[in-house]
Amino acid sequence: MDLSTPRGMTRRHFMNHLAGSSAATAAAMTLGGAIQANADTMKKNRKSAIMLWMGGGPPTIDMWDLKPGAPTGGPFRPISTTGDMQICEHLPMMAKQMKNMSVVRSMSTREADHMRGRYYMHTGFVPNPNIEHPSYGSVISHELISQRPELDIPPFVSVGGGSTGPGFLGMAWSPFSVTSNGRVRNLQMKLDDQRLMQRMAALKMIEGGFMKKTNGSPAAEHAKVLDKTLALMTSDQMKAFKVDEEPTEVKERYGTDNFGQGCLLARRLVEAGVPFVEVDLGGWDLHNNNHDTLQNQKLPVLDRAMSALVEDLEQRGLLQDTVVMWMGEFGRTPRINQNAGRDHFARAWSCVVGGGNLKGGLAVGATNSDGTAVDTEPFSSEDLMTTVCKGLGISTDITYTSKSGRPMKIAGGGKLISELIA
Repeated sequence: MDLSTPRGMTRRHFMNHLAGSSAATAAAMTLGGAIQANADTMKKNRKSAIMLWMGGGPPTIDMWDLKPGAPTGGPFRPISTTGDMQICEHLPMMAKQMKNMSVVRSMSTREADHMRGRYYMHTGFVPNPNIEHPSYGSVISHELISQRPELDIPPFVSVGGGSTGPGFLGMAWSPFSVTSNGRVRNLQMKLDDQRLMQRMAALKMIEGGFMKKTNGSPAAEHAKVLDKTLALMTSDQMKAFKVDEEPTEVKERYGTDNFGQGCLLARRLVEAGVPFVEVDLGGWDLHNNNHDTLQNQKLPVLDRAMSALVEDLEQRGLLQDTVVMWMGEFGRTPRINQNAGRDHFARAWSCVVGGGNLKGGLAVGATNSDGTAVDTEPFSSEDLMTTVCKGLGISTDITYTSKSGRPMKIAGGGKLISELIA
């Protein structure tokens, strides 16, 4: 089973299908003006989340929970921050933003395989061959969409890489993947409005008849996706994807690399009302040359983009309604291997969260002196996801029903990380 991609229709499939079978309505064409006229009202009480996903498993012992002087510590030194913790010397810009973010240093999870760890950290459930669970993006967008009935663009956007899918929630809650510059493939139709309307009318007639005959959910899900794509094509909200329109100095502050521009896009999408954005920064599987790669490649990119994002959200009054989370599949071993790298390690590692109703400036939990074990209460993926949902005002008592009829709580019924709750 491919744990990273939901079963069913892919975005490419429905975009190509739509290219031969779509139309626009007058109401959709004029909705953008109404949205602009009511922008201030729409922005009130809207929660969102941004996940910064570090694919490969980042060495958090070298970033957020340093062990200076220990044999496992490595060459990096800790520096003070605006929060009640120290972090890596190669994250100086983030050090200024840690009053807004907290480090959970006592993560102890159960999956040290890339695919299994990715699934577990995205869903709060260990992989199960009999069921596909919905991911952070699908759950959060599903629960928060009622706050923005005006939203035309997808409620779950994945930037710069694929995310984990909607599981039993259905294709309408799938991640919508775009490049870091906001480009959406296969969206330009090269059809005039009249031709587009004729094709969509024909498609609706065909699919309506098919749904009546089959009474099946795949056809209904297909129709929902097409409806959302139609609204996407005709909406002024598509301007949110145009990162190139940002001033040069803003783009440079985030970094002109893919991750920097992806974080800038995430800010623009949250401003437009998107409930969940995931931005991918891969390349953390550092079995070799761990510290050189961190110092010269990974940390400068991360530091610039993440600090600019947190700062921008705060200055624009968005951070109080936007949870930002940083995580990967797992951490990496305290022991440095013979190739100057660190290997997979899920027993004791760190995640970073802040914004929304979560407290910033804290170091929650602790590992022992060499980072080989958690010394305080351990926290799981379930606990982190439960806490993030709480920070967004989402009740984790909500129970979904899977397609097999099995009841399931959000995030596997994890416990709250109480220190983070404001």
